[in-house]
Amino acid sequence: MEKAVVVWSGGQDSTTCLLWALKAFDEVETVTFLYGQRNVAEIDSAKRIAADLGVKQTILDMNLLNQLTDNAMTRKDMEIDDSGKVPNTFVPGRNHIFLSFAAIYAKQVGAKHVITGVSETDFSGYPDCRNDFIQSLNQTLNLAMDDHVEIHTPLMWRNKAETWEMADRMGMLEYIRENTTTCYNGVIGDGCGECPSCKLRKRGLDDYLARRAEHV
Repeated sequence: MEKAVVVWSGGQDSTTCLLWALKAFDEVETVTFLYGQRNVAEIDSAKRIAADLGVKQTILDMNLLNQLTDNAMTRKDMEIDDSGKVPNTFVPGRNHIFLSFAAIYAKQVGAKHVITGVSETDFSGYPDCRNDFIQSLNQTLNLAMDDHVEIHTPLMWRNKAETWEMADRMGMLEYIRENTTTCYNGVIGDGCGECPSCKLRKRGLDDYLARRAEHV
């Protein structure tokens, strides 16, 4: 029996990956990280969706990240700025730490697969969303634990429009649109419409819906 652990925030991307995993594997659990994120409302979305889908969710406290780095994702008094090469919402080492803990957790529960929603196509400049990093970390984790776990990235080569298309093909576009929280300000569903995350999400949705309408 193939078992998987999904790194899951309650946002659009990770929820799309969760739904993908539920179709791809026999048994699925989720790991959610609490790290002082400004959009902590996504945790509430994750809890509701977990209950709705009947998926086991484990929440791990990673607030140490809040002590190590200054960034707009964990500092509500910082204004979000995405004008630079890397937005100030980037949390250095976040995916490295999250995936490492997820792999350790997976080993304890007998899972050989870890799923994450990172994407190099729409990665906002975050270096730890790149495929090279994921492949390197996967090898390192297997060496570190003397075991084999495979990190899956179903969205790695998909942009936001293609991610919405993936959700639609699973019959879950409206579910994801209404129940996930991607907004940096913690507004569920379509969000505040103003933060960079909401703009990226809306642009992708608009692009996909326009393309879909052309083929009706």
